[in-house]
Amino acid sequence: MKEFTITFLPEKKRISIDRGTDLLTAAIKAGIHIYNSCGGEGVCGRCKVIIKKGTYATEHSGRISEKERKKGYVLACRTMPQSDMEILVPEESRLGDIEVLTEEAKAKRLVGLYTPAEKVEEAPYKKGLKVFKHGPLSTKLSLKLPSPSIDDNCGDVERLFREIRKDRDIPIMQMGLSNIKKLPRLLRESNWEVTVTLGNRNGTTEVVMIEPGNRDGKNFGISLDIGTTTIVAYLVHLKSQKVLGAKASYNPQVDFGEDVISRIIYAEKEKGLERLHHVVIDTINSLIYSLAKEQDLTLDDITAVMCAGNTTMTHLLLKIEPSYIRKDPYIPAVNFMPVIRAAEAGIKIHPRGLLCCLPCIGSYVGGDIIGGILASGMDNMEDLSLFIDLGTNGEIVLGNKDYYIAASTSAGPCFEGGGLSSGIRAMKGAIQSVSIKNNKLSIGTIGKASPKGICGSGIIDTLSMFLEHKVIDRSGKIKDNKIFKVRKVDNVKEIVLVGRQKTETGKDITIDDNDIKNVIHSKGAIYTGIEVLLKEAGCKLSDLKHVFIAGGLGTALDIKSSINIGLLPDLPLEKFEFLGNGSVTGAKMSILSSEAMEKACVIANKMTYLDLSTSSFFMNNYSAALFLPHTDIELFPTVKKIL
Repeated sequence: MKEFTITFLPEKKRISIDRGTDLLTAAIKAGIHIYNSCGGEGVCGRCKVIIKKGTYATEHSGRISEKERKKGYVLACRTMPQSDMEILVPEESRLGDIEVLTEEAKAKRLVGLYTPAEKVEEAPYKKGLKVFKHGPLSTKLSLKLPSPSIDDNCGDVERLFREIRKDRDIPIMQMGLSNIKKLPRLLRESNWEVTVTLGNRNGTTEVVMIEPGNRDGKNFGISLDIGTTTIVAYLVHLKSQKVLGAKASYNPQVDFGEDVISRIIYAEKEKGLERLHHVVIDTINSLIYSLAKEQDLTLDDITAVMCAGNTTMTHLLLKIEPSYIRKDPYIPAVNFMPVIRAAEAGIKIHPRGLLCCLPCIGSYVGGDIIGGILASGMDNMEDLSLFIDLGTNGEIVLGNKDYYIAASTSAGPCFEGGGLSSGIRAMKGAIQSVSIKNNKLSIGTIGKASPKGICGSGIIDTLSMFLEHKVIDRSGKIKDNKIFKVRKVDNVKEIVLVGRQKTETGKDITIDDNDIKNVIHSKGAIYTGIEVLLKEAGCKLSDLKHVFIAGGLGTALDIKSSINIGLLPDLPLEKFEFLGNGSVTGAKMSILSSEAMEKACVIANKMTYLDLSTSSFFMNNYSAALFLPHTDIELFPTVKKIL
C-alpha cells in the first residue's frame, strides 16, 4: 500500500501513513493532540487544521465556514491525503498544556499519623470526622529472626511467618514459590536480618518481597486519579504518609473520543480496546517513572498502586470489555475489583507489586466518586450533605453516614470548555473569571497569559455577568445593550468577549446563542438531578448542611455566579466547600489505610444508584430549569433581588 509523508506544523513533525488514513489518525500517531469531542465522527467540528501543501479528499462540513474554507481549513477526521502534505494545526485546535489540580485536596478528614497499634481518636478539629488508622496496601517490616537450633527446628517459611505474626493479628498468610525458593540462602547470608514486604490482598496477607537487611523506609506507593480528561498521580511514602510529588497529564484516550460513550464505541472496533488500554498504561508508566526519577528511586521501590476512576476508565485500565456498560440493562463487568498484581495490567512498578481499584457503583458512577465521598467525610456525618462532581457526566450524591443516593446527569462537556464556540479546557490562557465594573470588562486567565479561549468557570461567570447586566434575558437570549456589541454570524447572534487584537490566537473570543443554550441545558441537568435526589430522600433544600464540590473546575468556580445561573441551589455560601481533586485524595487515603479502603467498600454497598433517564420527575422538571436561574424565581431569592 502506498505511503504518504505528513508534516505537521509548526513542530515540523513528520509521520508516514498508509493511503486511506485520515489526518486525525495521523496526528494521533505523530503525538499531536487535537481537540476531538466526537471520536472522529465529524460531528463536533473541533479538529480543524489548515492545508499548506498537498492534495487531499475531504467531506464538506457545515462546521467549516466559507471564510475558513478559503483559507484552507478542513476537518482532520474527514480528510484523506492523496499525496505528501504539510498541515498547520492552529492554536484553537490544540489541547495545549493542561492546568490540573495536583495540590492536596482540602478534605476535612485525613489519614492521621498513627500506627495500627496506636489508638485512633476522633479528629479534634471537627466532631464526627474520623481519622483512619495507618495500615497501607503494602507494608515493609524489618525483622531479626532467631537462628534455628535443635530445640527450635521449624522450617524457614514457618520461622518467618512466626516472626511476622508477633504482636500482629494476621490469621491468613501466603507466600509465592519464587520467594520460598530463595528464602533459605537469603536468610543465612543476611545473618537472619531481613525486610519483608507484606501486601494486603483480598483479605489475605501476602509476602510480596524479601530483602536482606533493614529497608523498611524504602516503600512507596502511587495514588492515581484516572479521569476521562486527565490523569493525576501522587507519589506517597507509605511509612511516613507524605506525598513526595505529583504529576498530571492528559488522558491520551481523548484522541479517540472526549466522553466515555465515544470510547466504549471505539473499544468495540478491531483492536480498539487494545489501543485504549495501552495509551493510558503508557501514560501512567511515564508519570510513575518521572515521579520515581525526581526522588532518586527505582521502580522496585514502588510496591503498590491505588486507582480511582469512573467505571469505564477502570474497565479500560484493566483491558476489560466495556461494551455492556452502555447497553440495556447497563451492567459493568465488575464493580468490586479484587486486588491484582500491577504487572497484570501492564503497570511498571515492583514485579510483584499490587494494584487496587476503588469500587464502582454502576455503569456511570465509579471509584472517583467513592474517593470524593471519602475525602469529604460525608460517610461519618449525621448531617444531610450533597456531593457534586462537575464534569461531563455531573455525578451527584445525596446522603449522610447512613445512606447515599447517587445519580449521573448528562451535563455535557461545556463545564470543561467543550461544546462552546471559543471553549477550551482549563489551560494556560483560558479565561476563568469575568466581571464588569463601571461598564468595563475585567477578565482573569490561567497563568495570567493572553487569552486563548474560555473554560468552564469562565463561561459560568460570563453568563452570570450577562444576566446581571441584562445583556441576556432569563431565557438566555442575547439582547442589544450598551456594554457589548451584538452581531450576527450565519443568522446566530454573538457577543465578542475579547477582540482578536488581544487574544493569543488572533481570533475573537465569542459567546453566541448556541453556547448559552448549551450551558443552560447543562446547568439544568445538574440542578434537576439535585431536585430528584432530594425528592427521593423526602428532603428539602433547606435540610442540606453541606455541599461539597469536586472536579475539574476546582476552586476557580465562583459559587455566587453558579447560583445566579441556577447551576447550584440558592443556599448560604458558607454551606459550600471545595474538595479540589477528591478522587486522587480518596485514592491516597485508601492506599495508606486498609480501614479507609474497607470504608470505601461500605460506602459503595450503601449507595443506591438512580437512573435519571427513567425518572418521570426529572423529565417533567428539567424544562423548568432551562431558564436563568429557573422558571420559578422564588427558588432563588438572592438572585431575585439582583434581577
